[in-house]
Amino acid sequence: MKRLGLSLFGGVMAWCLGAGSSLAAVDIQTWIAPSGARVFLVESHTLPMVDIQVDFQAGGALDPGDKAGVAALTQALLDGGAGGLDEAAISDRLADLGARLGGGADDDRASVSLRTLADAAQREPAVALLRTLLTDPAFPEAVVERERARTLAGLKDAETRPDSIAARRFAAAIYGDHPYGNDPTVDSVARIHRDDLVSFHRRYYRAPGATVTLVGDIQRPEAARIAQLLTEALPGGESPAPLPVPQAPGASVIRIAHPSAQAHVLMGMPVLARDDPDYFPLLVGNYILGGGGFVSRLTHEVRERRGLAYSAYSYLHPAQVAGPFQIGLQTKVSQADLALGVVNETVRAFLDKGPTPAEVTAAKSNIVNGFGLRLDSNRKILDYVAVIGFYRLPLDWLDAYPKAVSKVTGAAIQDAFRRRVDPGHLVTVVVGGTDEGGGPVAPGAGK
Repeated sequence: MKRLGLSLFGGVMAWCLGAGSSLAAVDIQTWIAPSGARVFLVESHTLPMVDIQVDFQAGGALDPGDKAGVAALTQALLDGGAGGLDEAAISDRLADLGARLGGGADDDRASVSLRTLADAAQREPAVALLRTLLTDPAFPEAVVERERARTLAGLKDAETRPDSIAARRFAAAIYGDHPYGNDPTVDSVARIHRDDLVSFHRRYYRAPGATVTLVGDIQRPEAARIAQLLTEALPGGESPAPLPVPQAPGASVIRIAHPSAQAHVLMGMPVLARDDPDYFPLLVGNYILGGGGFVSRLTHEVRERRGLAYSAYSYLHPAQVAGPFQIGLQTKVSQADLALGVVNETVRAFLDKGPTPAEVTAAKSNIVNGFGLRLDSNRKILDYVAVIGFYRLPLDWLDAYPKAVSKVTGAAIQDAFRRRVDPGHLVTVVVGGTDEGGGPVAPGAGK
């Protein structure tokens, strides 16, 4: 699963959990630009700033099968040279304008963001530069080779680290041949050349599949003009076909030898799409099982009762199609099987008996009110509106969120987990120690 740190949705969720009554204050305007791009605007005139983000359905799931890593390199090198400017000139121009460029790529989308002053003298040239990066990237050969070498060095280092080995092998095991399991490797990145980036950009950076989000000190007429300016020179055509739904894997335990003192244990399966009807029961149930930190069952059973790990967690990562449900912990190699047994018992008890009424009440209260975060920056607004726009969530999703959480019952949680988290499909990866037969197995980072 090709991810860059904490997903945008993870950050959005953290904000949502504590946003409380401020959610309803966000007025999202939306329309279709003449280019075909979908546009989302939130006016906020407190600060003289504008945040802009353009999202494309151009994530790692669309990588060529034997060249995983093309999507990430394409996004990363948009500012490596464009429109006759080299990367140094682009950096200098951003600095002169007081603007900031950002973005990233995950399985589903590639994003480019711009923060600029709202005054037209700074905003207009900053937006023009963003247009150039999106529509006319040069992908200079020397820059491509440099960044490919840097990526290869990072991948080679990752092949030695048990946490990375576990994560990559886990993704390959739960997704099999599905695009979400096609992570970059040393071999796949070594095959990538400049022409691959040019072709990927031409094919997937299209106006009809673009989502433009604007937040800040700007009104709709100017926002509409900017959205059209950013996307009018992009190719037209159809958006990529929807991703297939991954098949549930068979239950398995995969052991990978590693000399680390700690065993890294991951367990899970594909579960949650962003528009999943079981979203809220799974969300609240996951909080009780392992997502609630020190108040979760996994932490209580693995850490507090038995002292087998500093932390044990579970999380759900919703995606365009079934994103992963994952349980994880680190423990001494000699205790790995004992800890894994406790995890299995805890999951089984949760499926068999469901949560207690007290757990459900506490979880819902904490989710809606417990984090104390508020809407305190345009950047946070941009993040969640971009998610709503790209994944076509209802515009009132944030306003409806606490109400939906409050309606979740223990019976709904148990029903959703029984149907969606089946022990007959849970994959377990243990990195550290030896294989099941007692002898060493070849270390590796999976797919």
